Amino acid sequence: MASTDIEYKSSSTPPPPAGVDYFKVDVILRFLLLAASVVALGVIVSSDQTEVVFFQGTLVPQPAKFKHTPAFVYFVAAFSVSGLYALVSALASIAVIQKPEFKLKFLLNFIFWDTLVLGIIASATGAAGSVAYIGLKGNSNLGWIKVCNVYDKFCRHLAGSIAVALFGSIVTVLLIWLSAFTIHSRVPK
Repeated sequence: MASTDIEYKSSSTPPPPAGVDYFKVDVILRFLLLAASVVALGVIVSSDQTEVVFFQGTLVPQPAKFKHTPAFVYFVAAFSVSGLYALVSALASIAVIQKPEFKLKFLLNFIFWDTLVLGIIASATGAAGSVAYIGLKGNSNLGWIKVCNVYDKFCRHLAGSIAVALFGSIVTVLLIWLSAFTIHSRVPK
């Protein structure tokens, strides 16, 4: 009697495709995030400027510092966290290159933590950008005058710092996409 059962071969099913290893690109992007965080911090912290302004009938020296605005203090705190995270995660990525058996676990953790850091730095960039915009343009409806015509160096530093922060946010989005794509490429079709 002929058997209609399917014969199974002794070889096991082929392993899922290994996918392309993007951890070297990941390390480069993480060091770019570290550099962006450090530059954004350095520029905003060095933005102090003192000008002599007319106040209640007398000329008084009035400083402009990032410490005087809560949005800028939040910006400094957020990018301090971002810089520390970028350093730690870059070192973790280097460790994963050396010990590839932990790749999938690290990729999942990177997606989670990168998304959290993106939320923090994007909100800080938005908060600092909105306050800087009020300083640049003022708000005539509320009677807020523009101050960037007086504190020009301070405003240039803010603008530079916010521009670098936007670059850091874009790098973080690229890190999330890279981790997601790497995980996607490891899923068997």
